[in-house]
This record gives sequence, structure tokens and C-alpha cells, in this order.
Amino acid sequence: MFAAEFEPADPDDRRAPRAPVSLDAQIGKGIRTLCRVVDISIHGARLQTYSALTRNSMIWLTLPHAGSVAARVRWADDFAAGCQFRQPLDMAVFERLVELNR
Repeated sequence: MFAAEFEPADPDDRRAPRAPVSLDAQIGKGIRTLCRVVDISIHGARLQTYSALTRNSMIWLTLPHAGSVAARVRWADDFAAGCQFRQPLDMAVFERLVELNR
């Protein structure tokens, strides 16, 4: 028998607040594939993709009104993935992306 103690993750224990969005975006430079950003923070985003991504790979994510940002895929599951931006988004850019959904 095996037993372990664990502490559940607290969704409020993030470095920055996440905002639910629905943004059309693109992955890649040159040859691009479409994706949808379903939530975003200044540090990263959750994506719905049409092609599988590989954990720990680097991607270029082109966001509307923000241009291309470099990001590392932190987790990937079928056609969903979470990525962390190499550089945090400027707060004004983040607010503009959130505002696009209102």
C-alpha cells in the first residue's frame, strides 16, 4: 500500500491574475497555424490549438494588436496547451487584449 500527502493547488495563488478571453491568434513564424487564446495573464496564456504542441518547446505566438511574443509551452494535452511568455506582457498590452473581449 502506498500513501502520500498533498496540498491542492490554489487557483488564486498565481503570480498575476488571468483573464478569460477568446482571441484568434497564430503560432509560428513564416508558416503559421491558427489557435485560440482562452485565457491570458501578463506571464502566459492557455491555448486551444488545431495541431498538437510539445511540452517545453519554444513558440512564437502572434496576438492581435500585440505582435509576436516568444513563449515556452509549459504543458500540452491533445489540442490544449499552456505557455509562459519569455518576457511578461506590458500591462497596457494585456489590458488592450482583455478589452477586445468586452
